[in-house]
Amino acid sequence: MYDIVIIGAGTAGLTAAIYGVRAGKSVLVFEAENYGGQIINSQEVENYPGIKNISGYEFATNLYEQAISLGAEIKFAEVTGIKDDGCKKYVMTEKGEIESKTVILATGAKNRPLGLVDEQKYIGAGVSYCATCDGAFFKGKDVAVVGGGNTALEDAMFLSGYCKKVYLVHRRNSFRGEDKLAGVLMTRENVEFVLESKITKLLGGDFLEGIVVQGKEGTEEKTIAVQGLFIAIGKMPNNMMFEDLVELDQSGYIKAAEDCKTNREGVFTAGDCRTKSVRQLTTAAADGAVAGLAACEYI
Repeated sequence: MYDIVIIGAGTAGLTAAIYGVRAGKSVLVFEAENYGGQIINSQEVENYPGIKNISGYEFATNLYEQAISLGAEIKFAEVTGIKDDGCKKYVMTEKGEIESKTVILATGAKNRPLGLVDEQKYIGAGVSYCATCDGAFFKGKDVAVVGGGNTALEDAMFLSGYCKKVYLVHRRNSFRGEDKLAGVLMTRENVEFVLESKITKLLGGDFLEGIVVQGKEGTEEKTIAVQGLFIAIGKMPNNMMFEDLVELDQSGYIKAAEDCKTNREGVFTAGDCRTKSVRQLTTAAADGAVAGLAACEYI
């Protein structure tokens, strides 16, 4: 019987583990893939308070080793379900069943990819899913943003303050995002809209050098030289296996406010998998601290 079982060894999950063990609780973290979550793919992190510059891999590794050194137990196994009988939570994995007094869901959310050949190859070498994280690295360069929602419009706005040229590629001729944002972007001299178009290919060697864009079906493809591509077509939370345990919103995110409490007693959530407006490294760590302490208080 553990005091706290955490699902996910990203920034939120590992932070929750640190706060749990420091409060004297027994903590087990399950991770199906690699520790660190999305940040492990970032070449450089410059927006975490108190750390001037660090690679995503180093940040994640430091956090992982810190949790272990303090006494957290981490197992690499896929969680297949969770049962709740009120007093105990039963966490089922491919390797057996674990009992716990509380559970923290920190499963994160994956960036929705374009599905292009070489997309994974260029992550950290020109392709990014976070303009606020990586935009400063492209100061004075030409970049493209793909998407039509508020995130894409905000990314293009943000990047227009750093980059020489920003191409905004969208498959439709109108945006899902706010008209006001689109209107402001139209006034930016270094922003060019590429509408009713889709990206069909990425070009380059070790680093991204350009994109191939096609308009309406049957139209001729054209090449746009860019050093960065920011993909903003949404995220995919990893919560569907918990839909019978906690309440999810229409997009699959776990419903929880800033207290990180779900509608299920003794079940908490932290990080990108919960309903929230800002998904950054700092907010993931903050969620982890809040959820970890909330679990301790519940016990």
